[in-house]
Amino acid sequence: DEQLEENPYLPPYYHPGPEAPEIRYLLDRRRALGGFVPERRNKARALTLPPRDVYAPLKKGSGQQQVATTMAIVRTFKELLRDKNIGDRIVPIIPDEARTFGMDSWFPSLKIYNRNGQLYTAVDAELMLAYKESEVGQILHEGINEAGSTASFTAVGTSYSTHNEPMIPLYIFYSMFGFQRTGDGFWAAADQMARGFVLGATAGRTTLTGEGLQHADGHSLLLASTNPAVVAY
Repeated sequence: DEQLEENPYLPPYYHPGPEAPEIRYLLDRRRALGGFVPERRNKARALTLPPRDVYAPLKKGSGQQQVATTMAIVRTFKELLRDKNIGDRIVPIIPDEARTFGMDSWFPSLKIYNRNGQLYTAVDAELMLAYKESEVGQILHEGINEAGSTASFTAVGTSYSTHNEPMIPLYIFYSMFGFQRTGDGFWAAADQMARGFVLGATAGRTTLTGEGLQHADGHSLLLASTNPAVVAY
């Protein structure tokens, strides 16, 4: 009462003590939910990596068939997505159109995430590789939304720290529209020690030249190399 009379507009905080049943209940619930927030970890539980033989089909090469690097990386991750240990932890993030990268083969099995499920009939519904949306979809297909996709990359790439759930974001984009457009977003993700892969697909001066010079990338790798937290290759 004396403290209330001193300043009735700013009452003191009341704490019943660490052993009070109310406090013990709150702490138990917080532990059950995974810990206190905000809380960041420098280390997370280790993942069991896939065996080396998962790369065997890729090491054989393509024989007489010419294969673009974008096609090769899609095939690589298709094998990794089947792995029982890390497959569910890979999150493909596409800030454009997946078909350009040949990733439509992922639609039937992984499905595109939509919290409301698929509410429409896709124009390609009769095709084998039609758009498939689901509440439990694994692909984040965000359209022309580089800023939102970069935010998704940050959330997934830092989940090892914030939730102790190591995830592997696979952010694949038109190489000309990566660090050139959302470099600040990638820089913020790096400052938060995000972990993941950022892939500039359909890269090179000769790729998509029919679209005009705005698609002819020859310098995105140089921009990526200016970020000290990025291992660019």
